[in-house]
This record gives sequence, C-alpha cells and structure tokens, in this order.
Amino acid sequence: MKTNFKVGIIGLVMGRRHIEGLKERGIEIAAICDIDADRLKAEGDNYGIPEDRRYTDWKDLLKIDDMNCVIIVTPDQTHREMSEAFLSAGKHVLCEKPLALTREDLTAIIKAAEGANTKFMVGQVCRFCPAFKKAKELITNGTIGDVYFVESEYAHDYAKILHAWRADPLRHGVVGGGCHAVDLLRWLVGDPEEVFAYGSHKLLPQVTYDDATISVLKFGDGIIGKVFVSTGCKRPYTMRTLIYGTKGTIICDNKSAELTLYTLGADGISVNPTPEMIPVEIKDHNVGEEFDVFMDHIENNTPVVMTAYEGAKTIATCFAIVESAKTGKPVVPNYEF
Repeated sequence: MKTNFKVGIIGLVMGRRHIEGLKERGIEIAAICDIDADRLKAEGDNYGIPEDRRYTDWKDLLKIDDMNCVIIVTPDQTHREMSEAFLSAGKHVLCEKPLALTREDLTAIIKAAEGANTKFMVGQVCRFCPAFKKAKELITNGTIGDVYFVESEYAHDYAKILHAWRADPLRHGVVGGGCHAVDLLRWLVGDPEEVFAYGSHKLLPQVTYDDATISVLKFGDGIIGKVFVSTGCKRPYTMRTLIYGTKGTIICDNKSAELTLYTLGADGISVNPTPEMIPVEIKDHNVGEEFDVFMDHIENNTPVVMTAYEGAKTIATCFAIVESAKTGKPVVPNYEF
C-alpha cells in the first residue's frame, strides 16, 4: 500500500472509476463524497468504504488533516471553488477536465495552482488511453514521417445523460466533451494557431448551444486538422482519430482493441495495402495510470505536465471554436491567462 497517499474523491458518477484505480494500487481512500446520499451509500457499500468516510458536503473534507490528496470529479461549474479551497488547505489536487467554463475561472485556478506548495494536475485522460499513447509513440519515433493532417471526434449521445449541469449554456458541447478531442490533438501535434468552425442544432432541444460542431484547425509546421463534436449523435460513444503522415497513416479510437497502421511498401512510394493491426488495451478512462503520473509528480517532485495552464489552453481552443461557429469568422485562440 502507498501509505503516504490518503486520497479523497468528490463526485461518484465518474469517481467510481477513480476508486477502482486507487484500490488496484493499494492507495488509501480517506473519504468519498457525493451530494446524492443514495449514490454515496451504494458506492460506499460496493467498494467497502467505511461509513465514517462518507460525506455529502465536500467542505467537510477540508477538515480531514491527514488527507493529502483530493480528486475532483464534479460538475465543471464547481471546479474553481473546490480547487482554490483544497489548494489553500495544502492538499494536492487532481481535477477532471474541462478545467473550467469561463476565462475568469480558468485564470483563478491557474493563479491558485501556481501559488500553492502542492501539486495540481488536470485530468486529461485521453493522454492515457492505450491506443492514443501508441499513436503518440508512432508519431514521435518517425514511423509515419512528418505529420500533415490530424482529425479526431467526440461523438457521444447526451440524450439520456443530459443533466442540468450539462445543459448549462456555458457548457457548450465543444467545451464540456469536445475538449477531449481538442486536447488529444494538442498533445499529438501542438497548439492550434487559428480555428474556423460551423455548428448546427437539430438533436437536443433542451440546450441552447449547437449539438454538432465541425472545426478546422491550423497548427504549426504546416499541419492542419479537424475536430468533430456531436453530443446528440445516434451511435455508440467513440473518439475515432486519424493521423496522416508523409510515410504512413494511423487510424485508432478509444473503444477498439486494435490500432490500424498503414506504411509505405518496399518501393518507398506506394502504400502497403495490408495494414499492420497493433493490439491495444481498451481503457477509454485510464484513470489509474493517470494517478500513477500524479503520484510521481508528488513523490519525486517532478514538473507537472498537465498543469492548470495546460488545461486552460485546451479550453481556450474550445472557446475559439465556439466563437468561430457563432461569428462565421476564423478565430485565433487566446492563450494568455
């Protein structure tokens, strides 16, 4: 057991995945919290969390002196207040994406994280999906040559999970869910320099924002890209992703057990018609490995990669996509916080 880690988890809809990841690693769960008392009891019983470690008010966790880490898995609207409070209380914080929904809140979290003596990390979990990690490896080692085009999609039907916090006008589908695809492309090829987008609204009458958005992104080094977001699509959830290079092509997603890799044939010109099918684990929410990285940052005082600023840049790109779809004009993301 990692005896130096005592972790609180706030929000148990997705938080149950974090409970499983911590338990697999023998990490002590100091507290779990959810405003739904029935859910709190059900998950507490399911995972064997003692009743005296279950809370319905997140502020009670601030009083647990020996709890040194907290994982925030709550609606995005709450991230700023919780992050600031726990950082101020001297706790390490892992906060789920999207970091926040307004530039004001993003700026405040960055300030709090930079001024804290503890670690703060944003949970951009797609960076730990085995298929996407393999794609990153293939890009880095030059297997597909120079990348010139990338695309990803966040296709997720919200029809049955459209709770009030998801319908919040500030939580546009691109910001709340599409940030997964945006962050993935940022991680693979860098920050977009300009975006252009179109949107439509035909699937979710309960929301005021577009429920389908297509955006074109211009990166550095002559790389172009595309992100498609649909929060009302009639298909199973997927983040199908393609990376095109001068020597090959990668096709992958977070729900398939294989990555498809096309490379050049013996003549170095024509593509090999038979792709290599590379086996990968299906772990679309690999929060256990995510926490491994967080632990390393804490134990070895290594620099955090997924900082508050890094999380904010992903949302800044999303803001630019939303603005472009509204104005019909190209937008340069504002990365100044």
